[in-house]
Amino acid sequence: MQPLYLALGIVVLIAVIVDIIWTTLWVDGGSGPLSGRLTTAVWRGLRMLTGDHSKALSIAGPLILTLTLAMWIALLWFGWTFLFAGGDTALISPQTGEPADWTGHFYYVAYTMFTNGNGDYSPTSGTWEIASSFTTATGMAFVTLGVSYILTVLGAVSEKRAFANSVTGLGERSEEFVRAGWSDEKFGGLDLPVESLASDLSELADKHKAYPILHYYHSEKGERASAMAVPIFDEAMTLFRYGVDDDTQLNPALVENARSSTDSYLDTLETAFIEPADEVPPQPDLERLREDEIPTVDDGEFEEAVAELTERRRNLLGVVQADAWHWPPIGDDSVPRPDDAAEESGSR
Repeated sequence: MQPLYLALGIVVLIAVIVDIIWTTLWVDGGSGPLSGRLTTAVWRGLRMLTGDHSKALSIAGPLILTLTLAMWIALLWFGWTFLFAGGDTALISPQTGEPADWTGHFYYVAYTMFTNGNGDYSPTSGTWEIASSFTTATGMAFVTLGVSYILTVLGAVSEKRAFANSVTGLGERSEEFVRAGWSDEKFGGLDLPVESLASDLSELADKHKAYPILHYYHSEKGERASAMAVPIFDEAMTLFRYGVDDDTQLNPALVENARSSTDSYLDTLETAFIEPADEVPPQPDLERLREDEIPTVDDGEFEEAVAELTERRRNLLGVVQADAWHWPPIGDDSVPRPDDAAEESGSR
């Protein structure tokens, strides 16, 4: 018997099984210890290698998902291989009667994990027959959980991009979002959109908490990036709450519900290792609202209210920076995009 190989196999199997269950089934747990660190390392590595080029970063999500599945397969494969290698002649060849070598153990685990075996090697005792059964069980369980995980993640990616399109369709900056609902000296056209967007964002927050990999599905276009849409939406709610005159405000209950949805989204950042930004982003410009004759509070009163939201707004900027974007507005040509900056640097 080889106790070291046996112990190593058991440790690896426990680690990968815990990580798979943690990542795919534990809704409140986020990514498992192994997959979470792999996700962060791949994302940071891509940003470093590509210089935050938006098109290159768009492959991050599929690449991370593929590498996560490959890591689970590899660890299951190696774990069972070491386990069988740790026994006293766990496997023999029926044709020659010779015990399996490392290649034989590796081969046996491969076909046992995903099939019922083909008879090239056989377990030598009841204990190893049971171990073989568990090998097949973990392989089949991995396939089931892996397929379910992929489908759930891809469905959530579509939802987050649909949410971003809905927000940026109303405005590519917070002031534009607010102005979109101003008509006949009141905000009469935003009640239903804000209620719907708040509900969508709350659902996305739950999915981002369960599947932090969603934070790393980068969109090439800012108008389809939820990392841009969430700050635009929340800053618009800040304008409704603190910038617009009390007599013309949007329904306060809708505004608070929308801000609560953003709170839920920001609570997911820890699971994706996203930190608040070091600096505070620029505050919305009330003058842009006044251009449409929207009644607003005094600049000093608004600045004082926004100052109390410093930590919240640093978190929002952290979301933007973590996704390799710039602070909204999307269509502001005065703010360079990451890929534009890289191209300019390369042309020097």
